Amino acid sequence: MREEWASDRLMKTVERPQQTFVRGQGSWLWDSDGRSYLDFTQGWAVNSLGHSPVVLVEALKRQAEQLINPGPAYYNRGMLELASRLCQATGSDQAYFLNSGAEANEGAIKLARKWGQRYRSGAFRIITASNSFHGRTFGAMSASGKPAFQNLFEPKVPGFHKLPFNDLQALDDALDGLCVAVMLEPVQGEAGVLPATLEYLQGAERLCRERGALLILDEVQTGMGRCGSLLAEELYGVRADIVTLGKGLGGGVPLAALLARGNACCFEPGEQGGTYHGNALMTVAGLAVLDTVLEPGFLEHVREVGEHLRDGLLRLSARHQQGALRGHGLLFGLPLQGISAPAVVREALAEGLLINAPQHNCLRLSPALTVSHGNIDEMLIRLGRAMTRARRKKSEVA
Repeated sequence: MREEWASDRLMKTVERPQQTFVRGQGSWLWDSDGRSYLDFTQGWAVNSLGHSPVVLVEALKRQAEQLINPGPAYYNRGMLELASRLCQATGSDQAYFLNSGAEANEGAIKLARKWGQRYRSGAFRIITASNSFHGRTFGAMSASGKPAFQNLFEPKVPGFHKLPFNDLQALDDALDGLCVAVMLEPVQGEAGVLPATLEYLQGAERLCRERGALLILDEVQTGMGRCGSLLAEELYGVRADIVTLGKGLGGGVPLAALLARGNACCFEPGEQGGTYHGNALMTVAGLAVLDTVLEPGFLEHVREVGEHLRDGLLRLSARHQQGALRGHGLLFGLPLQGISAPAVVREALAEGLLINAPQHNCLRLSPALTVSHGNIDEMLIRLGRAMTRARRKKSEVA
């Protein structure tokens, strides 16, 4: 079947370019015509070790030959080992494995409300942030402050109170006895890579402790080394009661985790489940990624190449008179002035570069954590050309 015909059979839930990708290795992808592309999106920060890393491929091969999914009602070795290793590495007490970050955030919402029933006289309201993004399942959409979700699929799940991000006073004023938890992203990725300030995130933790509420950190995008530490909470010196992981945890394999600490570990049998949750294939993928990220020198590499990328983007932004760079580690947002981000993304694709525009005026870059200096230098060249072409085309139209 020709690819252009087959695409008509897919529901049009996203605008995709015409390329069909057939192979990937490290920071590179190849399409069905044999053209190569430098990938600085990596599936929206999913492929933490790059495309088809040997350690992940070999782990999947070995496991697929032995056991794929015995069912969620039974233990498997990968499930047990990953839970133990992940809890030890993050200082958590319990872990539960799911298929996606949205599911992990759904689980966090359920766990917080269960905790509220047990310890807070039925408190259920969860404070989230304006412009936040927690996923596309119904509860996660309801928790999100993304403007595009506001009138979509109404009515949504009630019980969420959205406040301005990085506004500690607003949080102080709203955190009352009906609030069971505060749910925040350390960095708002979909909003244009907006990091929480140190004062805000540390203040949120302090207020939660004072008012007897849980702190939930959505680290689906920022966790697993993306910001230069295993969890972004380490950068801020805070400790959440519940942490959600996804994206980079599976290195490209659908895998997410719900982590809980202290008396937030209150799920009982029958209150959470999923057909594929914690299966043997997905959990060995998580072990391969975790083992790699925790290898001596790995996170130091992320921080070092992150600085190289930051320096290069700062120079590029200054040369093209663009905005102030935002982000941590290997997650950056570059605000644009005078040209639209989608236009730059299109021109970058023509240059053989894959980048993302979460907002009309902002580019997002989330390369593999294994990215090299050479990959970064080549990306900067291609991105510079793309920005020049986008500006030129805008001038020609004007």
